[in-house]
Amino acid sequence: MRLRLSLAAFAPAAALLVSGCVVGPNYAGPPTVAARSVAAPGFHRAETASSTAPVARWWVTLNDTELNRLEEAALASGPDLEAGRARILQSRANLANARANRLPSTQATAAYLRTKGATSVLTGGAATATGAAGQTGFATTGQGGSDDLELTNIGGVATWEPDLFGARARALEGARARDEAARDDLDAIKVALTAEVAQAYVSLRASQARLALSRRDADIQARTVALYEKRRTGGTASSLDVERLNTQLQSTRADAAPLQAQVVEQIDRLALLTGREPGALDAELETPGPLPLPPESLIVGDAATLLRNRPDVRAAERRIAAANAVIGQRTADLFPKVTLFGNIGFGSTDGSTLLSGDSFTYALAPFLQWRPFDFGRTQASISLARGQTAEAIADYTRTVLTALTDAETTLSRYARRRERLAGLLRVQASADRVSKMTDIRVAGGTAALIDQLDAESRRASAQGGVQQAQAELTLDYVALQKTLGLGWQAPKNAAN
Repeated sequence: MRLRLSLAAFAPAAALLVSGCVVGPNYAGPPTVAARSVAAPGFHRAETASSTAPVARWWVTLNDTELNRLEEAALASGPDLEAGRARILQSRANLANARANRLPSTQATAAYLRTKGATSVLTGGAATATGAAGQTGFATTGQGGSDDLELTNIGGVATWEPDLFGARARALEGARARDEAARDDLDAIKVALTAEVAQAYVSLRASQARLALSRRDADIQARTVALYEKRRTGGTASSLDVERLNTQLQSTRADAAPLQAQVVEQIDRLALLTGREPGALDAELETPGPLPLPPESLIVGDAATLLRNRPDVRAAERRIAAANAVIGQRTADLFPKVTLFGNIGFGSTDGSTLLSGDSFTYALAPFLQWRPFDFGRTQASISLARGQTAEAIADYTRTVLTALTDAETTLSRYARRRERLAGLLRVQASADRVSKMTDIRVAGGTAALIDQLDAESRRASAQGGVQQAQAELTLDYVALQKTLGLGWQAPKNAAN
């Protein structure tokens, strides 16, 4: 049985199907959030407004070459980035699939059938043969009186669902938005990673400085204990005085153990963040180095710049677009769908005449599918999509407000840290002056050695307070850069 249809009869219908339309709401962008803050020339809690954009690779402003090297290593091979890169590969595959779904699906076919007792097959199994022909293109013409029957067919089948109401266009739109969101998510991982590397490095240098100061303090206390032991021998100090000072000395020495553990912990943490095994950075980082300090001037830009830089804000906006596209997909289910089926090939009971003109067959069949009465299922799916879009909008609003709140809070905390550090620097300067004057008095014989040791101990305590405040200030500076959404612009030699 051959089906011979005129292609010209389907031309007007095909043109109508291809032109189609796209149903559902067109994406109009994210909602306006915190308009007053975005329009302001600077942050509310910033000391000064600045139109200068902050430095993308902010860690270079700390002027520490070792930190720069660690940051680049983390961006190039940090394990935290691998999951984000894997999600991008998935989103790219989904995007490619959405593009391919708009095109016809084709399949090449080839079949050979040999039967014994052709008469019974053709009479009793006519329906089966006809069904096979519809799927594979078999031609059922043959010689009914023969004992054997051979059927040979080669050809191809194509199906295509014209995007009559834009369901596939919306699917592509959503896939593209999700792919962009995956890229923004990877950038957000980079922001967190660069900040974590800097935090670990600053904590390492701070612990090393505290360890050195603790050892110095223990040395001063040991000298004090030795002096009091001499005074006890001379009858000018009691055993109770000696024991109290010795208890303080032992406590100071004991404090060195957890500080040493913190040093090892931060070195191993940096090794993990840069994709290396524990101990790999010991030789490189175990020697104490200076604590990196933030620059004198602080460039933070404005709220609008922050929202452009923050990858989590951009990703939240893209998820609104993806959810909005799903509404269009579900709305298209309200309307009919047309699938075009085409078959072309050669079929014959004689292999020698398979490619002759008489063996050529083709078929073109449009299929119409429509569910006018589904008892509210489609409307429910549309309502679900609208609810998911509303949730995405709410998430975007929360993300924007959280970003602005984090920035203002961090700016305020950073300013207070600077004030505290300035006060502690004054305390340290005073302790330095007292120590120098006591040294002069001891040299002149107007002060005792115990006075000198006490002044030196107070000076060490003041230095410890300054070191701690400096570390906290730098850590707040790092937190501010993370809040501003900086650090995702990778170095030129780093993997994207």
